[in-house]
Amino acid sequence: MRQVVLDTETTGLETTHGHRIIEIGAVELLDRRLTGRHFHKYINPQRDIDEGAQEVHGISAEFLEDKPRIADVWPEFLDFVNDAELVIHNAPFDVGFLNAEIRHVLAEGVETPTSIEQICQITDSLALARHKHPGQKNNLDALCRRYMVDNSQRQLHGALLDAEILADVFLLMTGGQTQLFESANDQDKSSEIGAGEQALKAVDGAKLRVIYADAGELEAHAEFVALLAEKSGATPIWQQIGSHGVSRSNEE
Repeated sequence: MRQVVLDTETTGLETTHGHRIIEIGAVELLDRRLTGRHFHKYINPQRDIDEGAQEVHGISAEFLEDKPRIADVWPEFLDFVNDAELVIHNAPFDVGFLNAEIRHVLAEGVETPTSIEQICQITDSLALARHKHPGQKNNLDALCRRYMVDNSQRQLHGALLDAEILADVFLLMTGGQTQLFESANDQDKSSEIGAGEQALKAVDGAKLRVIYADAGELEAHAEFVALLAEKSGATPIWQQIGSHGVSRSNEE
C-alpha cells in the first residue's frame, strides 16, 4: 500500500479570492513505513501574500521571486502522488487549493487531470482524529502532544516538516506503528527472535533428562562445604536451614 502524506502553505485562506499555493511538502509511505522519498517545492504565486498567512508560515513574496511557477513543478508533483492515497490534515482545504491550481496549470498548456481526486484517494486525517477523539482539540500540535510526537522544531508552519510530523501522528493514530524505518538487519533480527521463541516453546514442552551427582561428586562437595565452614568459623546458612527443616518435619 502506497500513501503520500502531504501539506501545503498558501498566500491566504480562500481560493475564491485568488489565493495560491506557495509550498508543497510530501513524504512517501510504503506498507506503513517511511521510504525516505519526499517531494518539496517552493512556488512563485505571482501575487502578494496576506499578512496573516505570512505570520503563520514565515514565507515572504521576496523569497519566492526566483522560485518556479506551479506549471513548472506540476508534472513532477503528479508523478510523485499518482495512484497514491493522499493523507492530508483538513484535506478539503489542501485539495481545494490543488484543484484550483489545476486551472492555472491548464492555462499554461500543461497536461493534467482536471482534479487531484482523479488520480489519488483522499484521506482526511483531521476527520479521523475527530472520530477517534470527539470533543477534543485535534489540530496537529494537539495530536503531537497526545501521541508524544516531537514537534519542537515547528516554530512556524512548513509544508515538508508538517508532512513529516503528520506521518508520525497518522501511523500512531491509525495502527500503533512506532518504528517508522526498518532495515534489512532489523528484519533479520526479528527472524532470529522468532526462531528463538519457537525453540524455547519446543524446550518448554519437552521431557528433559535430569542428571544427578554420583557418589564421588557428592563426597567432593561435602568436603568443600566442610572446608568453607572451617575457614569461616560458622555453619553454612543452607545447612542451618536444612537442619531446621528436618526438626520441623519431625515435630509435625
